[in-house]
Amino acid sequence: MDHDNGKSALNPTSLTVADAARLLARASGQPVTVEMLQADLDAGAPANGDGTINLVHYAAWLVREMGSRD
Repeated sequence: MDHDNGKSALNPTSLTVADAARLLARASGQPVTVEMLQADLDAGAPANGDGTINLVHYAAWLVREMGSRD
């Protein structure tokens, strides 16, 4: 099956902040903005050395943050 529709595939281990925001907004049905993700990065969310986001590491960080609020 050929899935090439002219768009490049997204790599969930290396997303730009803008791509991560778009993907998370579409997947969740909730607003997710670049500013929201940047605030998380400023608060200590992990980023790759090139400034991209690994969604697995980011999700783990969010879970830890939610757990520390209890």
